[in-house]
Amino acid sequence: MLSKVAERLYWAARYLERVENTARLVSVYDKLLFDLPREVDISWYSLVELNSASDLFSERYRIRDEHNVVKFILADDTNPSSMLSALRMLRENIRTSRDVLPVESWEQINELYLYAQNNIRLGINRSKRYEFLDQVVSRCQMLFGMLSGTMSHDAPWQFVKLGRDLERSDMTTRILDAGAAALIAANGDASVNLRQVVWGNVLRSASAYMSYRRSVRMSVTGPDVACYLLEDAHFPRSVEACLTQLEISAGKLPQGHHVVELIREINPSVYPITTEADLGPAFRSFLNDLQIQLCQLSNRISQTWFPA
Repeated sequence: MLSKVAERLYWAARYLERVENTARLVSVYDKLLFDLPREVDISWYSLVELNSASDLFSERYRIRDEHNVVKFILADDTNPSSMLSALRMLRENIRTSRDVLPVESWEQINELYLYAQNNIRLGINRSKRYEFLDQVVSRCQMLFGMLSGTMSHDAPWQFVKLGRDLERSDMTTRILDAGAAALIAANGDASVNLRQVVWGNVLRSASAYMSYRRSVRMSVTGPDVACYLLEDAHFPRSVEACLTQLEISAGKLPQGHHVVELIREINPSVYPITTEADLGPAFRSFLNDLQIQLCQLSNRISQTWFPA
């Protein structure tokens, strides 16, 4: 299999997951801010910080309000991580990989791309935002489900899985970071009252609420949510489950041992979490370290299979 083809499949999956996660995050963040009292000092700009895009945002906008942030996250051409930018890159990678992908994939990505392009104002404006973003998430899941159900699970599929699971694990750490940041921004007793709201929204942003309730069988608490999304071996969006799938996929590919050895060095369970106090600045620093390790894993994947 040519490395260029493998690279395009890998990035197609990353962009597909990024589009879905971006839509999901904006939708849930919208609901979270609606539920928070006014005295909690957290704003839409936290989404920009969450995506490590503060400098780029400052070059384009002077006002950090809802409209500018949502436009930057969803539609800005100058933001390579915006939803529409990721969609364009997804479409291009699928277009140039049509000889190894099902015919339906090209049809579905075009439908998704045109829907998002033609209706992006619905996402920027608040009144129809949820319906628009819900459609984007649903169409992304349909596209990946079609790929999973119709592609042979050989080398091309393993590169698709590598891209999906690496992108997914990174976003899970960022979702947890958003929850921790929201509670750090709250003060005193307010944070006690808001914890269940914040962590419930964190679970929903990962579509984990019902799975969590079935697994944990207790009320929603910060430590339980953090441990679930970091360590649960059965929930497919947990960091641990993603790392397991990454190791399986890498192990089925030539020279995969170079990647597997680095995957095994990433330990999402190393930070002890027992009380709400463990979810403060030190927890956010741990999540940042995890993101750095995942970035290093991305570099190792490129060095192993996509040499320049």
